[in-house]
Amino acid sequence: MFSNSLPECALPRESLRTTCHTFAPNAPYPEQDEIQIYPRPGKGRGADEARFSFRTIVPLCARPRRCLAHRHVGGGFLGDGKRYGGLMRRVILPICLMLGACVPGNYSYNEPPSRAATPTETGMPPMKAFSAPRPLPPQRSNRDIQRDFLDLSFQLESGRMLQYFSRFEGPITVRVTGNPPITLISDLTRLLHRLRTEAGIDISRVSEGSANITIEAVSREDIRRNLPKAACFVVPNISRLSQYRAARSSRATDWSQLRRRDKIAIFVPSDTSPQEVRDCLHEELAQALGPLNDLYRLADSVFNDDNVHAVLTGFDMLVLRAYYAPELRAGMSRRQVEARLPGILSRLNPAGDQIAPRFSGSTPRAWIEAIQTALGPGARPVQRRAAAIDALRIAQAVGWTDHRRAFSHFALGRISQATDPDFAQDQFVAAEQFYERNPGTGLHRAYAAAQLAAYAISQGRGEDALMLLRPHLGTAERHENAALLATLLMLRAEALDLSGRVSEARMVRLDSLGWARYGYGADWAVRAKLREVGALSPLKGPNG
Repeated sequence: MFSNSLPECALPRESLRTTCHTFAPNAPYPEQDEIQIYPRPGKGRGADEARFSFRTIVPLCARPRRCLAHRHVGGGFLGDGKRYGGLMRRVILPICLMLGACVPGNYSYNEPPSRAATPTETGMPPMKAFSAPRPLPPQRSNRDIQRDFLDLSFQLESGRMLQYFSRFEGPITVRVTGNPPITLISDLTRLLHRLRTEAGIDISRVSEGSANITIEAVSREDIRRNLPKAACFVVPNISRLSQYRAARSSRATDWSQLRRRDKIAIFVPSDTSPQEVRDCLHEELAQALGPLNDLYRLADSVFNDDNVHAVLTGFDMLVLRAYYAPELRAGMSRRQVEARLPGILSRLNPAGDQIAPRFSGSTPRAWIEAIQTALGPGARPVQRRAAAIDALRIAQAVGWTDHRRAFSHFALGRISQATDPDFAQDQFVAAEQFYERNPGTGLHRAYAAAQLAAYAISQGRGEDALMLLRPHLGTAERHENAALLATLLMLRAEALDLSGRVSEARMVRLDSLGWARYGYGADWAVRAKLREVGALSPLKGPNG
């Protein structure tokens, strides 16, 4: 992803979620939403700074997920597939998954610059936290998983092939430095427990001394000063952000040269929402430990540039468990790994031997580029729409009926909703229909439902919105997406108000705030999101 703009040593995480914020993930802050889709007038911001108008109903910010950057030489980035310096998992690829504008019409740009939750804030219920993880096991053939494993492990996102299988050998230690926000340590502890129990990786946190993986919490500005389109990223063979500029054009930080991983640094933001920090931890730590590639064909994985999933899934844990299987070792060739994989997967996932393979086709580069143009930064509205139409045409020509076909409709709907809301709704309906036919797309359907419910609310159809939202609240909670869950609850509250169930609406809205404090961070960001959602209702209008 972003093969011509990012250094290969950095995997960003902002790709579809952070710059576009749509209706749920990441809350609004002035630097976050950089794409002008339908800005409200009179805000005094340039075209590149305008935010989405929430009245456009919903963008899909698909969890940027990761992007490999290219070699930096003499002040520029090469597009030759060579990767040095770092892997960026969250690249600011905006529009993505959520629901409407990223900022309310009456939002003040003099709000605090940080969305980090702080213990001194009052007036809101306590921040909520998820209970024990409930990942779903992969629901596909081991033959498909074997192909996915090899493509994830022996190829970079540019298409460049890797000669060697690389991983850590022996126990892995993790240390946190910098200025970690108050939720980072607890989220990291939870993640490390999952990696030990679900992936079987011998990994633990240390409080001092050297470590195999150093997680440095720094400001968003510090990250973007080094990689302007990244929310967070991971780099081999350094331990501090201050070392990055000098090291990024060296062979030491070239992922393609690694046979064994010994030292890796992860850089995460210290001044954003708890959920954004946690998502960075999941995506970057998975990158540091395992695969370096992303595949759009994976519907149930964080290793997918659509950025739908925020935390490691059952499929991801299986891949990481296989990555550290005793049958494999660092420095193996693709042929050596391929010979051992069937036995490994049969041992780890015996149910997968009983499932028929689907043989999902590869994703054409033309479709990837069209999606990036449609949803990424830098393009004009006309270019976005043309690119979204191209992506859908390619999906139809290829004959896709999977989640990529659905995503093509979703992207076109998101691009079209400001100028042709009825056409946009047709695209969201088509997306939902394709998602429904494919297993493992429950979270995708929740995003589509948010779009459709927002439209229903804007038309005063409260009962229709309630029907659309009802099946997806549990899905958002199972997938630990607090921002999406808060958004769905806020929408439900507006729908209940429209249906005359005012006291119930008040309770649901109050319930949403605890999740919103985790998903959006600071109290001002939570209130901004409430105003956005409230502006949808004809009972309130843009001024709430």
